[in-house]
Amino acid sequence: MTATPARHPRSHRTPPRRAARRRLRLGVSLLSLAAAVPALAQQAATTTPAGTSAAMIATDQYIALDPVTVVATRTPESWIDTLAGVSVLRPDDIERLMPVRTADLFQGMPSVTAIENGNSTQTAINIRGLQDFGRVAVIIDGARQNFTQLGHGNGAGTFFVEPGLISTVDVVRGPVSNIYGSGAIGGVVTMQTKDAADIIAPGQSWGIEANAEGGSNGPMGFGSLFGATRVGQNVDLFVGGTYRDQGDYKDGNGDTVANTAYDTWTGIAKATFRPADFHEVKISAMNYVSDFTTSSDSASTATQYDTTVTNTTVSAAWNYSNPDDNLFDWRSSVYWNRVDEDQTKVAGSTSLITGAIGDPRSFVIDTVGFDANNTSRFEGAGWANAITYGGDYFHDDVDNTDDYGFGDGYNPSGERGVGGGFVQWKGNYSTWLEAIAALRYDAYSLSSDDGGTSGDRLSPKFTLGVTPWDWITVYGTYAEGYRAPSVTEALISGSHPAFFTGGSAPFAFVPNPGLQAEVGKNKEIGVNIKKDDLFVSGDRLRIKASYYQNDVDNYIELVTYGDPACIYSVRGRCVAYNGYSLAQYQNVEEARLRGFEFEGTYDARRWFLGLSGQTTDGEVTAGADAGQPLSTVPPDQITTTLGFRFLDERLTIAARWTAVAAVTASDLPDNAVYDPTPSFNLVSLYAGYQWNPDTLLRLSVENLLDEQYTQYQTFLPSAGLTVKAGITVRFGGGVASAQPLITK
Repeated sequence: MTATPARHPRSHRTPPRRAARRRLRLGVSLLSLAAAVPALAQQAATTTPAGTSAAMIATDQYIALDPVTVVATRTPESWIDTLAGVSVLRPDDIERLMPVRTADLFQGMPSVTAIENGNSTQTAINIRGLQDFGRVAVIIDGARQNFTQLGHGNGAGTFFVEPGLISTVDVVRGPVSNIYGSGAIGGVVTMQTKDAADIIAPGQSWGIEANAEGGSNGPMGFGSLFGATRVGQNVDLFVGGTYRDQGDYKDGNGDTVANTAYDTWTGIAKATFRPADFHEVKISAMNYVSDFTTSSDSASTATQYDTTVTNTTVSAAWNYSNPDDNLFDWRSSVYWNRVDEDQTKVAGSTSLITGAIGDPRSFVIDTVGFDANNTSRFEGAGWANAITYGGDYFHDDVDNTDDYGFGDGYNPSGERGVGGGFVQWKGNYSTWLEAIAALRYDAYSLSSDDGGTSGDRLSPKFTLGVTPWDWITVYGTYAEGYRAPSVTEALISGSHPAFFTGGSAPFAFVPNPGLQAEVGKNKEIGVNIKKDDLFVSGDRLRIKASYYQNDVDNYIELVTYGDPACIYSVRGRCVAYNGYSLAQYQNVEEARLRGFEFEGTYDARRWFLGLSGQTTDGEVTAGADAGQPLSTVPPDQITTTLGFRFLDERLTIAARWTAVAAVTASDLPDNAVYDPTPSFNLVSLYAGYQWNPDTLLRLSVENLLDEQYTQYQTFLPSAGLTVKAGITVRFGGGVASAQPLITK
């Protein structure tokens, strides 16, 4: 949790773990939070919620509001008032984070872990211990990101995006947003890229934004240029691009980590039209190209691939929002997304799994889809009612090719169609009672040359929130989510090649066309605290905390079985065996995840304090592995931020400390594919100085103590001490004929 530097005047933007050793004790977390508030009471300060923009900071120039989100319920509401575990980032927060990798965007978010190995630019999101195969829905500019490149225990659901393009991030934890699309039994992450409204100042008709950053560890460099113009009041045009270059970084021991270099180019263009009052049509196109060298592990003899990834998204949206129209509040979009990853083997021994040096392979997925919903409002019997209804659909076409190895064996080609419809009622009685009831219908079908599967289900949601005093809301939720099996899980087939030259196939993958979809059943209680002018005039307190239990039925896992198989023979005599001969994704387990999460901030303008963190426990509760912990549960952690503002709030200085618990062997299942990791502490510093109304200078020091650490679920150590500096320059001109009627 960190603070947001004051914006310049022309800114127009609103602004029971199984092993105790793995736990940062819940009691410690609660005591830390409880202790923080009284301490703040004796001092006076104001801050930004973790992953949020500046919240209601009043100055002579502007007022910034609590950020508004639509992800949890499809209806606009403030982040702090939403009856769900929600975190948001807005432009000021992203400027402060100075993200180099996509994972940097999620620093300090409770129960959210972004997994990104140092030798790749692909990112996987874990929410509350669930990840992979679409359990967390990632949506960029309205387009689903469904790429999968599965190897030995990784890549089962990743995405590619340049953090320098991102304007906003909204995260909903748990399947409570079941009206947002199929599959999200872990949660939903939505991101919006920059747009004309981020560049053009109020009252002007054009604007330009230029960014430049440099860093010591690599070294690293970044540059971006964006331009926008407003034609009259009804047409906005936006165009821009970025370039990022990273050299091989050094870890906390001062050793260079090989193959952590990469470079990334992006281009983006948008056109927004307002053909009539309250109507908005937006057409967007984005292209991302990244080059890097990746491998499956850190050994010097590991197989390596030169990799080029192209991620292309084209979308069109039509929204209508008129505050005087209670019947229609319409949002819709259509999109196409393609991820094309081309690889050439450049190191490693020849094998039937990876081929020989110089052999190519490719992984391609095309996703097309649409999303449409409408909200109608009415009042009666003292209730203010909003009924939201709609539907969505996406189709994945997977085309993977590896003529020399087994890359397309892990990742079979095929097609999947997933769609559904929903209806939600949200009612508010006076100022003290809010109720939400929703029902979603999902259906899917999967097909390939080797077979197919299909299924459907109704998933309910119920939420009740009570506000006994205007500063506190207590809520409870029961919500279900439905995840269709992926192409890989249902259709993977064929003999896995031998590990040794001359050996016979050690086992065979068996497709499972009868694979059933997973169902998440989440129970959650939470509290939202929102208090202004608590101890001194202008101070602000914001706290969100929740306890949840998510029971996942039909949990899908890769299991091995069958008679032992020979993997290596000499003169017809077997000298090495596998303990199994077959492997298949099966519905053999039920999983339970429990946890407590919180994020709180107190801000009294001249100084501020933030605290966020989580403790999570997950285990298999049925099947052959009952009692085994889930390997995808991240370590517990706490993040604390302390900051100060000087020089009429033009200068902001902040320090962030993140303590991450160890993952020990006793925390992992017997067949874990991930290694244990020790605990570690990260300390970072940030300074932002508003040189003038159009120029922002930034400096950050990451991993100040040069800690040597490896993030859980990765195999490469992370970067050591890194110093970054950046400058953002904005300027514009012209006179707008009138402020446009922009719908969101």
